Formats: sequence, C-alpha cells, structure tokens
Amino acid sequence: MTDQNNYLDMDLLRFTTAGSVDDGKSTLIGRLFHDTKAIFEDQLEAIERSSKQRGDEHINLALLTDGLRAEREQGITIDVAYRYFATPKRKFIIADTPGHIQYTRNMVTGASTANLALILVDARNGVVEQTRRHTFIADLLGIKHVAVCINKMDLVDYDEKAYEKVLRQYTDFASRLENVTDLTFIPISALKGDNVVDRSENMQWYKGPPLLYHLENVYVGSDSNHVDARFPVQWVIRPHSDEHHDFRGFSGRVAGGVFKLGDKVTILPSGFSTKISKILKGETEIEEAYHPQSVTILLEDEIDVSRGDMIVKPNNQPKVEQDLDAFICWFSGNKKLSKGSKFIFRHTTKEAQAIVSDIRYKVDVNSLRKMEDVETFDMNDIGRVSLRISQPIFHDTYRRNRNTGSFILVDPFTNETLAAGMLR
Repeated sequence: MTDQNNYLDMDLLRFTTAGSVDDGKSTLIGRLFHDTKAIFEDQLEAIERSSKQRGDEHINLALLTDGLRAEREQGITIDVAYRYFATPKRKFIIADTPGHIQYTRNMVTGASTANLALILVDARNGVVEQTRRHTFIADLLGIKHVAVCINKMDLVDYDEKAYEKVLRQYTDFASRLENVTDLTFIPISALKGDNVVDRSENMQWYKGPPLLYHLENVYVGSDSNHVDARFPVQWVIRPHSDEHHDFRGFSGRVAGGVFKLGDKVTILPSGFSTKISKILKGETEIEEAYHPQSVTILLEDEIDVSRGDMIVKPNNQPKVEQDLDAFICWFSGNKKLSKGSKFIFRHTTKEAQAIVSDIRYKVDVNSLRKMEDVETFDMNDIGRVSLRISQPIFHDTYRRNRNTGSFILVDPFTNETLAAGMLR
C-alpha cells in the first residue's frame, strides 16, 4: 500500500509536445516510453512486427503513440492524446498534439493545462512557421518553461554548428515573447535515443543533461497562484436524509490560493461574509485546501450560495466586470466571429450570454505583427477582442491565474465550443 500512496503523492508534471509535421514527436514519446520501460513486452513485440510489415528499417516507436487507426495509416497525429508514465522521481502527463496547421485548436487544448512545452525542431530545417506558431501559443497560454529539442542530430552527423544555428534562430524569435522565462535547448536523436533518457556518446560537446533528467527536475511548484484565494462553487450539497439533516456544503475545485479552517471569507456576488467551519475532501475532514484540490466547504452562517458564485477572501477579491478584454483562439471551421456575434460565455462554473463589442486585432503568428482593421476571425485565428457579458464576471487576468482568467465561447444553438479565451 505504501508504494501506492507514494505514487499518489508524487510530484506531477504536465507537458505538451509540439513541432512541425515529421519532426519526430511520436518517435520521441515512443523513445521516452521505451527507454524508461513504461511499455509492456507484448506491446513492444507488436510494434516490432508492425515495423517489419511496413518495411521500416528500425523499430518504429511512433507506432506506440499514433493510437488511432487513421493516424497509423496516414503516419500522422490527428487528435490530442494524453499519455501517462512515471519514473521514480515524478509522474508525467503528456498532451501529444498534432503538428499540422489545421489542428492549431488541438494544440491550444493540449497546452492549456501544461506546465512545460516541449518543442521539437528538425536540425536540418531549423525554425519553421509551425515552430513559431507553437511557441507563440505556449507563450499566450502562460507556459513558463519551454524545452526545445533539436532533433535528428544523427542526420547532421551530430554537428555542434547545426545545433548552434537552430539555437540562434529560436532565441531570436523567443526574445519577443512575454511569458516564457525558462528556455532550455537539448540536442537529441529520438530515433537513436541520443540525449533522450541517457547522455549521448556522440555529442561530447553538449554539457547539459538529457531530456528525461530535465523533465524530472524542472521546478514548477511556483507556477500555481497560491496568493489569490478563489473557489468557484460548482455544486450545493443538501442531503435529504435525517442523519445529515442540517448539512449544507459547497463543492468545487480550488482555482487559486489556500483556504484554511476558520478563515474569514466573502461570497460573490452577494458580498456577505462568514467563516469556514469545515473543509471535506471526500468524507475526510482536512485543515486546508489549495489548488488543484476538489473539496466541499461548509460555512458558519446560513448564506444563500449557488452554482456560479465564488468564495474569496475579503481583503483579496477578483475583478468584477461586464466588459472584458480578451485574447481568443477561434476554433470553428463552420462559423466566423464578427462584431455583434452572440455566444454563451462559460467561465469557471458560471454561464452567461456574451456579445462581441469590438474586434481589436489579429496576430500574424509568424511575424507577431498585429493586423488591425479585421472584420472576422476564421478557424485557428488568434487575436484580441472586446466582449460585453450579460452579468458581472468575477475574474483575474489570465497571466495571474489560468483558472479564473480563461473562458470558452459556445454556440447557443449547437453547443459547439467555438473559441478559447484568455482575459487580459
């Protein structure tokens, strides 16, 4: 049992992988799984058989991750796939996202919860449009840690000059971004395994650690917001039983900060204040709750609280506004966004109506240039808009808190998610 408990308490790193088509993302993830012994013998044998049938000269580790049949047949990754593995030091969740430009929205989805972005660059091609697009999205989504893997070093004879050329190109582009504060470059060969799990004998000139060591040791503890206490109420629990006749709890997920027993709290939008009388995690009473725990909070006083309300600390409250300024990524291929468009606005546990009051600009992802005087947003467009919401929204800027600073826009008729947004 102790092993299981140790596993549950282990530190977790969520990372997203991105790169242009055929940069070797699937092979790299396959290599991580293979070299950390995270796959079963029979899986390995099946992949060896498939590789032979396809006429691949090496065992094709990409077959491990391209799980959908359509992906295997086309040799590409289509959807976001979440994969899990662990080493003795850390648990990992990988959001494997497609490299094709038409799947930008999948990349946004995969990156929205990640602590680190792993960006692959082909040592022969250097920084291409997709590299810039993915780096810009990682920056927009507030990912502070970026590991740039310069792959296929075996195809440039492990030449240090080829590595340094890509490093200069990438650093030049990344210097214009806001959020990326921790940038690491690692020369690798996913196919041969150089610098993925073990240090490479072929690149003695590279003095840094291999990729897995970096993933196990990168410090992400300070990325969560532990200052601003935010608890969006998801569910009101009133059991209709004699045993729990007076029980009234508010369930949800802590979106920021820390809530302790006895803390004075304020309920938004009513503004009433009270104290926390009990915190439950499942059926266990706990002393404090913090992001990303899901808990039930009980209050000392009978205050009317419902889904969509937010529990906060009296001296540290979010902004409450109806006019919002946001960055959005437009997902839909069928509909366009234009001034006056109406949507359902979903933010934490709250739902309201929204109308686009202004389109400020679109961003050319390659040059980071702002394109003003635009009338509409098409699929995969990214830019800045103004929204008017039907009721006040309690929020922080996305930069301050990714949970209370993000939202989605939904089609009121089809319920399709049309856009993801970040509040400025």
